[in-house]
Amino acid sequence: MGRLDAFDVGPRKLTVQTEFFTRPEWRVETKVYLAGALKKVFTAEMASIPEEQLQKFINEFHQTKMNEIVNGLRNLKQ
Repeated sequence: MGRLDAFDVGPRKLTVQTEFFTRPEWRVETKVYLAGALKKVFTAEMASIPEEQLQKFINEFHQTKMNEIVNGLRNLKQ
């Protein structure tokens, strides 16, 4: 369960990968790579999320991080 997006930022590729892990506790991690190098990891604990809501939470967490990155890049351009 997870998401993966990649897009070009100038001559480099920015990759945002969100994965669900069950051990030791339920959690989701979003990893941000620039030109293949890991730059940032965001983690959210999911112990209180009902199982039927997992994919929705993962999608929302991933999209939120994507929006933050895009807004940050736009601010750098200005």
